[in-house]
Order: sequence, then C-alpha cells, then structure tokens
Amino acid sequence: MDLGVSDEMLGTFVPIVVYWIYSGIYVVLGSFAESYRLHSRQEEDEKNLVSKGAVVKGVLIQQLVQAVVATLMFALAGSDNQNTTGQSTSLLALARQFVTAMLVMDAWQYFMHRYMHHNKFLYKHIHSLHHRLIAPYAFGALYNHPVEGLLNDTVGGALSFLISGMSPRASIFFFSFATVKTVDDHCGLLLPGNLFHIFFKNNSAYHDVHHQLYGNKYNFSQPFFIMWDKIMGTYMPYTLEEREGGGFETRPCKDYKDD
Repeated sequence: MDLGVSDEMLGTFVPIVVYWIYSGIYVVLGSFAESYRLHSRQEEDEKNLVSKGAVVKGVLIQQLVQAVVATLMFALAGSDNQNTTGQSTSLLALARQFVTAMLVMDAWQYFMHRYMHHNKFLYKHIHSLHHRLIAPYAFGALYNHPVEGLLNDTVGGALSFLISGMSPRASIFFFSFATVKTVDDHCGLLLPGNLFHIFFKNNSAYHDVHHQLYGNKYNFSQPFFIMWDKIMGTYMPYTLEEREGGGFETRPCKDYKDD
C-alpha cells in the first residue's frame, strides 16, 4: 500500500524516530536492571557534567542538521523511484552494500574521532562536549557539538550511503541499524542475551572504557568493529568486574600511560 511517503523521506526521519524509541526502551530497562549497569544511577547523576535536559536539546539540534544534510544528499543522489526496476534487490547485493557502508562508516569515524582527541583545539572546543558524559546513557549517544555531529556522524553517514551505492529504501534499514547500534554502545548496560554484544566486540563496555579518563586515548573505534584500534595500536583490553552493590565496572587489563 502506497502511503505517499517517499523512501528518501523515510530514510531521513525513520532513524530519528528509532533513536528516541530505542533510547526510551533503555531508559525503562535501566530503572529495573541495576545489576547490569556499568555505572549506578548515583554515578550517572554525580559524574556527568551536563544535565539531561541539555543533552536532549543537543541531540535534537544534531538531528535537525542531520535531516537537512540527508535531504540534500538524497536530492543530489537522485530519486530512487526512477531507477527501482534497474537496481539489483538480491540479498547478496544488499549484504554487500551493508558491509561496505559499515566499513566506510567505521573508517571515517575512527580517524575523525581520533583526530578530535589529538588536536587540542578540536578536543577542547568541540569533542569535549561528548565527554561530559563520563557515565554514558542511551539518549546521550548523539550528544555532540553540532560541528562534530556534522563532520563525524552526518558526513560519515553520507559517505557510507554514496560509496556503498545503496538505494534510499535500503538506507532506511541501514541508518536505523546504525542508530540502534550507536544507542546500544552508549546505553551503559550489559544485558544478558544482547545480540550486539554477542556479534560485536565493539559494545557498551568497550566504549565505556573510552569515556573513562584512563581510556581517553584508546578504543576510538565506532560503531561496529574494533579493527582500526587493533591496526593503529589504540586498542585497550579490559576486564569486567562486579561492582559492590550490583552491576559491573570496566577495568584496563594493565597500566596505560596517558601520552
């Protein structure tokens, strides 16, 4: 049934809706899953340097920019409706496009993310906003400076779409998947049976290491794989220890100097 909504429109706004729905699920789960938290609710309130209201405002601003850029990107790429019959829709072709998009996004975000840490000006004035969340939570996943959101997330997503050659219809599913994965990485929970933790080593515990002071120059990889950290020597192995009072805590396997 044709609802009169284009694939381009859905590709722009469905991931935004998915972000808030999936984040909301984790907010509810976090209220009942203290024994699976990486940070207690008290730590979440005391350690973080930004209010949750400011986080919501920041995410909405980024999503507005994201929507504008996505609209322009789809317009430049051309309408999928004109080429639907000529495009391969085989599962193999879709899988190839998804894997390509994942690899492109990972490479772009790793090097951009790492550069924002090593450039003192960019870190102080731009990327440090995201690190105000020392104890990350789900709906803070996209809390960034608007410039970082544009360069890291939005441009990275556009490159993934264009290089992979996926259609706007396929992008609805890819960007929704990438959104869910990003939220999951920041959720602050280690729930049993979480498929992301089973299939991806880059998960909430892995990214939590990066948000801590000792891991600030390690574990840059996001959102899917950890290969760039392994290749570039920025991988920090860690252990999970049970925290007194319930939950878990990430600990580096050995001492690391902040060079």
